[in-house]
Amino acid sequence: MKKSRGHKSDHGKGGGGDEAAILETEDLDFTGGMGGGLDPDTISLASVTAVTTNVSNKRSKPDIKMEPSAGRPVDYQVSVTIVEARQLVGLNMDPVVCVEIGDDKKYTQMKESTNCPYYNEYFVFDFHVPSDVMFDKILKLSVIHSKNLLRSGTLVGSFKLDIGTVYSQPEHQFFHKWALLSDPDDITAGCKGYIKCDIAVVGKGDNIKTPHKATETDEDDIEGNLLLPEGVPAERQWARYYVKIYRAEGLPKMNTSIMANVKKAFIGENKDLVDPYVQILFAGQRGKTSIQKSSYEPIWNEQIVFTEMFPPLCKRMKVQIRDSDKVNDVALGTHFIDLRKIANDGDKGFLPTLGPAWVNMYGSTRSYTIMDEHQDLNEGLGEGVSFRARLLVSLCVEILDTSSPEVMSSTEVKVEGVPKISESATGKVEEFFLFGAFLEATMIDRKIGDKPICFEVTIGNYGSEIDGVTKLKSSSGKKSGGDGDEEETELIHGSSDEEEGDDDNDLVSVSTTPPMKPVITDRNYFHLPYFERKPCIYIKSWWQDQRRRLYNANLIDNIADKLEEGLNDVQEVIKTEKAYPERRLRGVLEDLSNGCSQFLTLANKDQNQTGRTKLDKERLKSCMRELENLGQQAKTIRTQVKKNTVRDKIKLVQNFLHKLRFLADEPQHSIPDIYIWMMSNNKRIAYARVPSKDILYSGVEEETGKDCGKVKTIFLKLPGKKGFGAAGWTVQAKTEIYLWLGLNRQRKDFLSGLPNGFEENKMLKGPGSQSAPPISLTYMMKQIFQLRVHMYQARSLFAADSSGLSDPFARVFFSTHSQVTEVLNETLCPTWDQLMVFDNVELFGEVGELRDDPPIIVIEIYDQDTVGKAEFMGRTFAKPITKMADEHYGPPRFPPQLEYYQIYRGNCTAGEMLAAFELLQIGPHGKADLPPIDGPTDMDRGPILPVPLGIRPVLSKYRIEVLFWGLRDLKRVNLAAVDRPRVDIECAGKGVQSSLIQNYKKNPNFGTLVKMFEVDLPENELLHPPLNIRVVDCRAFGRYTLVGNHAVTTLRKFIYRAADKEANNWNTQEEIIVNYEPEPSIKKMETMVKLDSGSDAVVKIEEDDKGGKKKKRKKGGDEVEEEEFDESMLDWWSKYFASIETLMEILKAQEAAMADAEEKEDQDISAEGGEIKPDDSSVKGKKGKGKDKRRPGDMPEKKKHKLNELQVYPKELEKEFDNFEDWLHTFNLFRGKAGDDDDQNMADEDRIIGKFKGSLCMYKVPVSDEMQREMGFDSNMGMFQNIPTNDPINVVVRVYIIRATDLHPADINGKADPYIAIKLGKSDIKDKENYLSKQLNPIFGKSFDMEATFPMDSTLTVSVYDWDLVGTDDLIGETKLDLENRYYSKHRAICGLPSKYAVHGYNVWRDPLKPTQILAKLCKEGKLDGPHYGPGGRVKVANRIFMGPTEIEDENGLKKQTDEHLALTALKHWEDIPRVGCKLIPEHVETRPLLNPDKPGIEQGRIEMWVDMFPKDMPAPGPAIDIAPRKPKKFELRVIIWNTDEVILEDDDIFTGEKSSDIFVRGWLKGQQEDKQDTDVHYHSLTGEGLFNWRFIYPFDYLQAEEKIVISKKESMFAWDETEYKIPARLNLQVWDADHFSADDFLGAIELDLNRFPRGAKTAKQCSINMVLNEQDIPMVSIFKQRRIKGWWPFLARDENDEFELTGKVEAELQLMTAEEAEKNPVGEGRNEPEPLEKPNRPDTAFLWFLMPFKAIKNLICNQYFWLTVKLVVALLLVLILGLFIYSMPGYMVKKLMGA
Repeated sequence: MKKSRGHKSDHGKGGGGDEAAILETEDLDFTGGMGGGLDPDTISLASVTAVTTNVSNKRSKPDIKMEPSAGRPVDYQVSVTIVEARQLVGLNMDPVVCVEIGDDKKYTQMKESTNCPYYNEYFVFDFHVPSDVMFDKILKLSVIHSKNLLRSGTLVGSFKLDIGTVYSQPEHQFFHKWALLSDPDDITAGCKGYIKCDIAVVGKGDNIKTPHKATETDEDDIEGNLLLPEGVPAERQWARYYVKIYRAEGLPKMNTSIMANVKKAFIGENKDLVDPYVQILFAGQRGKTSIQKSSYEPIWNEQIVFTEMFPPLCKRMKVQIRDSDKVNDVALGTHFIDLRKIANDGDKGFLPTLGPAWVNMYGSTRSYTIMDEHQDLNEGLGEGVSFRARLLVSLCVEILDTSSPEVMSSTEVKVEGVPKISESATGKVEEFFLFGAFLEATMIDRKIGDKPICFEVTIGNYGSEIDGVTKLKSSSGKKSGGDGDEEETELIHGSSDEEEGDDDNDLVSVSTTPPMKPVITDRNYFHLPYFERKPCIYIKSWWQDQRRRLYNANLIDNIADKLEEGLNDVQEVIKTEKAYPERRLRGVLEDLSNGCSQFLTLANKDQNQTGRTKLDKERLKSCMRELENLGQQAKTIRTQVKKNTVRDKIKLVQNFLHKLRFLADEPQHSIPDIYIWMMSNNKRIAYARVPSKDILYSGVEEETGKDCGKVKTIFLKLPGKKGFGAAGWTVQAKTEIYLWLGLNRQRKDFLSGLPNGFEENKMLKGPGSQSAPPISLTYMMKQIFQLRVHMYQARSLFAADSSGLSDPFARVFFSTHSQVTEVLNETLCPTWDQLMVFDNVELFGEVGELRDDPPIIVIEIYDQDTVGKAEFMGRTFAKPITKMADEHYGPPRFPPQLEYYQIYRGNCTAGEMLAAFELLQIGPHGKADLPPIDGPTDMDRGPILPVPLGIRPVLSKYRIEVLFWGLRDLKRVNLAAVDRPRVDIECAGKGVQSSLIQNYKKNPNFGTLVKMFEVDLPENELLHPPLNIRVVDCRAFGRYTLVGNHAVTTLRKFIYRAADKEANNWNTQEEIIVNYEPEPSIKKMETMVKLDSGSDAVVKIEEDDKGGKKKKRKKGGDEVEEEEFDESMLDWWSKYFASIETLMEILKAQEAAMADAEEKEDQDISAEGGEIKPDDSSVKGKKGKGKDKRRPGDMPEKKKHKLNELQVYPKELEKEFDNFEDWLHTFNLFRGKAGDDDDQNMADEDRIIGKFKGSLCMYKVPVSDEMQREMGFDSNMGMFQNIPTNDPINVVVRVYIIRATDLHPADINGKADPYIAIKLGKSDIKDKENYLSKQLNPIFGKSFDMEATFPMDSTLTVSVYDWDLVGTDDLIGETKLDLENRYYSKHRAICGLPSKYAVHGYNVWRDPLKPTQILAKLCKEGKLDGPHYGPGGRVKVANRIFMGPTEIEDENGLKKQTDEHLALTALKHWEDIPRVGCKLIPEHVETRPLLNPDKPGIEQGRIEMWVDMFPKDMPAPGPAIDIAPRKPKKFELRVIIWNTDEVILEDDDIFTGEKSSDIFVRGWLKGQQEDKQDTDVHYHSLTGEGLFNWRFIYPFDYLQAEEKIVISKKESMFAWDETEYKIPARLNLQVWDADHFSADDFLGAIELDLNRFPRGAKTAKQCSINMVLNEQDIPMVSIFKQRRIKGWWPFLARDENDEFELTGKVEAELQLMTAEEAEKNPVGEGRNEPEPLEKPNRPDTAFLWFLMPFKAIKNLICNQYFWLTVKLVVALLLVLILGLFIYSMPGYMVKKLMGA
């Protein structure tokens, strides 16, 4: 094995430990140099330093940090929309939906007597918690039946999932999905109904794309739209989760101090002072074991059983050991079991299973204090800083068969005992040996003080000074790692005869280095003077031998690290534009497939069978499958890598990397991680955590941990919350440490990885000391070097001062040396141009090793402050290129190239640094042999050496032209308004100043437009320095104040490149015909052809024939619909809704295409001929947008007529058109200190102090003739020809506001009363009186006209406020538009072009200029030849010919000749015009997010709108288009209930004993329950037949376009105004059985959606339950089309098994009339006048028993009440006898007495 030092960057660990878990995987190990003659596919083509650039962590952040990130609280917003519920189980219920997250509960309103309530209510929950806590919160939706103030109601069913599941969805949301409800108390019951809802979770900076609210037909398919993540089966089953808790070890000693002595005094014995129990939280349920009193090694042997759906929608199970205490019940340690890692859902997958295995828990330091400052760490927040305990657990899952009778139906958590587990179940206990050598300890923070410093290393509790196990001489030695004390000694003795020299049974572990006084390095840091004597530590410990798990993880990690490094290389090659990135990528894939096949051979070796769990076996199988598969895919992709597919393939390979990282994470722990603590004066200062697998030794090189036996640079960081923010960024200490961990018997070459040339110093001399490890190493060999650091420049640094700039200097550390560059004032882009020489650097070890792998250099950048200490701005690492004394200084390695290094500040990038580093060995002849330093001769900077010639970039002369347009939105500076600003431009030391703006208030534009300056810049464009833009305010007495600044980091986009000769010849006489022909409008694909100016091509633009007459089409066997299409009925909204539908189609098609593409990627991508070439910009543009050019041909089939559509952009218009910066760019000016937030671009919003508008253009001088010609028109303007003047201009601005969606609720009731406010310059419109009550999706439908003068009023602010009766109105959100850039843009954003030209009707042309005038103007401005209108509908512009129709119909239907269509066709294809062409903006609606400054970055809703602008010097525009919301149309629905049949019979007749029902029918329109109407009662129906002839009348208001009924009603008695609701049009009919005394009985119901309901059956016989259940097979009708329908419909109810059963049939007639028709022929309700219905002829069964008295009496006496009759007769006789007796008794007595 080649020895090399591993350098692992623990960079970013300082930043609050934010990415602790991610950083573990950073591998920065570069073995050796570049190696000679390698295959070109494998050699890295990024230069040698580029490879070392990877020392800073280049890995991109994963999208979702489910890893334990620091416990820093973040803002989250969870929004839940409850749309409706369906199929709720229960009769005649009044359902309420409760949404519950954690402890927050919110309720919808109650809907009365319905099983399918419609709510459409929106709830928002705001949280400020760490992301871990957020993602573990459970969101629970439950439906409660008949809840009111007094009673809590009964639960119908509930659904729960955790927030993390929602957040990991695409777009962080579920949209319009159905949640399946189940009853937690009765798991045998099945589905209890569905709730349709939207759930979205937004963190800071996430923007949620709300899908457009479409019509709701496609979502009625419940089964296909269940609320479940991808890949979870729709039918989830119930399962039992058994978590067995056996025992724990190594618990921290609690209250060891005063309390213990007090207790000892009272109790008299020294007990273990901890009462542990285990608590498990899973899916919102909590289970606890029993409490084991006073025990540090508690044994529970219990299992906790959860009953929950499988797969669960909760990702993690939280296992905590807690200390039971009356006063403060605290967590001792927490472990999360991630269910995704212990299961596999593939077809060969396995159910979650774990253990029995030990899990290690980490948390706060073990020293006990009453108030633990790091208690959060024990709760599982943030990275633990010390080992706490380990717990033996196992988990298994059993799927329940809910149909079997034994199943317990409740989901309560149960705790049961389990048998004790055998000792060997978790593996054989082995003796492990850990060795560490500290080679260097530098960069120790001066704040610590100069007390002696030592380092402590611990593994588990071994090595810990407090409760550690240092000596193990007798069996009383308490240790936490073994299994009971008895076996321990024999274990040690047993193992000692395995290796001959191993007689160190009484070996004492040394876990701390000797204390040493630190020495000053410089102002900020100390170092420890180790020099040639390096301290060592070693620890023996005993653990179950589960190395195989770690080996497999290492194998996968190794593959992943190699892959990641390779990908970084490829990206570097692409970034630096070197040749052949595809070769490097092929090499990477080759390595990947080799690594995978190697894994398959190595992973299956099974050394120790003991302790292998089911999970071990299953994981091994699935890892082998996955890696085999990956290897195959890698091979396939390798063959397909071409130059033009490199980027796509990189994306695919990135996915492989994520998969490998996931597989490498082993859920069953074995050996705990190693902690290194720096102690000063017995205080713990800073720590580092090293995963045990990274330093684990194996005989097989691939299985060895990546840092085992290598020197590794470790940065120590502050524990817990101390490490948040700026404190965590300063390095506490940097150590170079060598670590080795392995079995004690394998330790013979544990020193082999150290740099050579040392002697061992043993602790004791003597016979046994041969095998004893050293306590220190003395290096005999040392080399002397000179380090040269060439610091050229840095860019985009952090703004550390209040001016928005910094005074940066760099401090460079190497070994124990440090130097600083000079301080450059007031810049974020310093060019230091400085060579720093470190002389006599001593490095220990062999020359060859140092050459291949020198130590790393740390560069820190600080901001110099006049007072106080310098402020940290960022850090980066580098490796020098090393030259030995005997090597030649020359190519290819020397002189080194300047490279960019990424600077990090905490976890955020904070700029880049351009530098080079070389390390030169000083040979025996001293410095004379070193290459000379030859700097440029022309500059003298005193003692500061400039960067020497071979290394500095080669310069050439450039001219930079600056277009100064104006300044905008300048805020106050130091409380004074800016009055006379000026802009200074500086680049590489040269610059130019703009003219002064005399009065910013009056005119913020510059007088002189273009200025230029010449400057020397590097030939290599990648090395160009940034260009700085500064704005200063010139105050009186010659004072200047800096207002703000902006650094243009890359000038590449402003470099002028002359058009190539080929494309330049547009004077060719060849003409290109762009022809027009009517085509059938079914073609969905658009033909796109790239038109080169010279080529001859034809573009077909498909249009449909004019005239909207609809073809009569037979649909599905129905009768022909005769309805003619009437132009006059259409309005702007018809166009809008049609366009939205098209947008939905297109988005769906895009998604489908994406999915197809991905599938295609996965299968095979062999044919790559038809690729679009990247230079076909026009094709790329159109294809890329995918929805720019939408022809009417794309209309969905169901639209019967052709509507002229507009373009709906689902985002802001400027996003679609590159911010309208086609020639005028906007540069934000920053001021003030940058925020230290994780996410710096968010905080930057507040730092913007204004904007500079202008542009840049740079080119090499001298200029070519070609460019001279370009500039020939007006030399003052340079390259900026043909731009308008910037004089003030008056404009009429017309703002159309259509609607807002998903507003954030502003009132307590979870609604808002929104209105629009518009501000532009001085005009401020508040449309307060037209607020919309209680709406979160208001339709405004308004236009506002205002006048503005550019440049003064260039920003339009549209805000939505919430109207409040009392107090001020709250801002919900606002959006700002830059109108000026729109106005001047070449895309012509002043007024969008409609798709057709029309002079009347809904699509009337609204621009004051007709198409012909616009075309003429554009041709004139672009100096184009044309337009020439020719005969036969042709127009020629430049060398393009467009064709189109030439006739137009006016209002009266007369046809006229016109050229307008032709001109419009040319305009719609303006991007095809050579040289000046660009896409002109179509008629559109843009969707803009609303933001609230108080909640930065979180969207508060969106608004749909568009803006037209009309210059005052043009003809005045026509009246605004009417976009007022459609008024709902008044309708009247008349329902006649003729008869019922087969209604189930509820009552038993008292007299005749027959089953009968007293039937009546009730009906209402959904949402209008209070207007329910009942028929009269048909008493005593014996057959279920009822005759009614009864009429219901329901007037309602209906919006045809949205298919909704509009209801306005007051929400409550106290409501101030009526609220408008929109509800689907559904008619509910129910059949009831009337009872006189008790409540009526509900028998059955049917709900008819008036837009789509089954056609009624002709006869009662044909009417069946299938009409409702199998809707897809039955013809559906709409009452709005049919107007009148009669037939039979079934009534349904659920039986005991929740199955639907038929409970009756009703014959009804539905008739729909408009309000006017209804007025003309009125009818009465019931059977009243006018047009009364005849009384039904009901058979008199109800009174039969009058007519047949004997029969009735016989029935009563003989059948029903026989015994009752007998009893009554007997009782009567008795009473009679008694009465007679009492009556005659006195008489007889008298007689007797008298003796008569």
